[in-house]
Amino acid sequence: MPDQHIIQRRVKSKWSMTVHKDTLIHKAGLVLPPGNWKDFDPFLVMAEDRMRRGAFDYHPHRGIETVTYMIDGVLNHSDNRGNQGKLKQGDTQWMSAGSGLLHLEEAPEDDIAHLLQLWVNLPAANKMDTPRYQDIPYESLPIRLEDGAEIRVISGSSGGVRSATANYAPVIMLEILLRKGHTVKQDLRADLNGFIYVLEGSGVFGSNEMEGRKNDVLWLEPSVDHPSEVAITATEPLKLLLFAGEPLREPVAARGPFVMNTEAELDQAFKDFRDGKFGSWKDQH
Repeated sequence: MPDQHIIQRRVKSKWSMTVHKDTLIHKAGLVLPPGNWKDFDPFLVMAEDRMRRGAFDYHPHRGIETVTYMIDGVLNHSDNRGNQGKLKQGDTQWMSAGSGLLHLEEAPEDDIAHLLQLWVNLPAANKMDTPRYQDIPYESLPIRLEDGAEIRVISGSSGGVRSATANYAPVIMLEILLRKGHTVKQDLRADLNGFIYVLEGSGVFGSNEMEGRKNDVLWLEPSVDHPSEVAITATEPLKLLLFAGEPLREPVAARGPFVMNTEAELDQAFKDFRDGKFGSWKDQH
C-alpha cells in the first residue's frame, strides 16, 4: 500500500505586493518579482495592475502563458490572429503564447482595468506550439461549497471539484471566499510549488498559522514526497487566490516578453520578431 500520509503545509515566507510603477494611467505592483526562476518554478512573475487606456501598446510574447484575472473593471484584448474579447470582474483568460503572437490589452475609454497577470512558464516541448486562448467566465466556474467557504475552481481541482481548463503542466488556480471565523483546507498533491495572494480581508495560513492580510503574498513550504493540504482561517471576511504548479525543472532564459531555455533561443525569438515572423499588427487592425 502506498503511504497516504497527508502533510500539513506551512507558510515558508511572506511579503507584501510592492508598487514599482505609478503614473497617471498605470499603477503596477509586483506580487511575484522576476528572477526567482528556481524558487517560483513554474511561475515566473506576477503583477497587479490598475491601468487606463494607453498604458500598453501591442507587444509580442513567446514561450509563456499569461493568466489574467480581473479584480475590477473591464479589459479589452485582441491579437494579430483575429482573436478578441472582453474580460470583466471575476473573469480569467489563460493565453498560451507558444511560438509567438502580437497582442494588446487595454481598458475602455474613461474606465480603469484592475487586474492580476501571472506568467507561467511553458515546458520546453511546448514553447513553440500554436498559440491558444481559454476565456474562463466567472459565471461558468465550478464551485466547491464548504461551511462558510466558496471555492471557485479556475484551473485544476479542489476537493474533487475540477475545472475544464487545459494545462501543459498541472496548475491549480482557485478563488476562495471565506467567512469570518471559518476554516477551509485545500488539497495539494506532492511536488507542487504554491502561494496565496490576499485580495481582501485577513486570516491565518498554514500549520504555522502565519497571519496575512490584503496584498500579502504567502509562499508555501514544498511537500515533495507526500500529498499535502493547506489550512486557511478567516479572521475577517477573506478573499484570496491560491496558485500551485508542478515545477518544470528546466533552464530559464528570459528577456523582455520572451522566456525560453537558452540565450540562443532568445536571440532567435528577437530575430523572428524583427523579421516579421510573428505577423503584422496593422494587417489585422
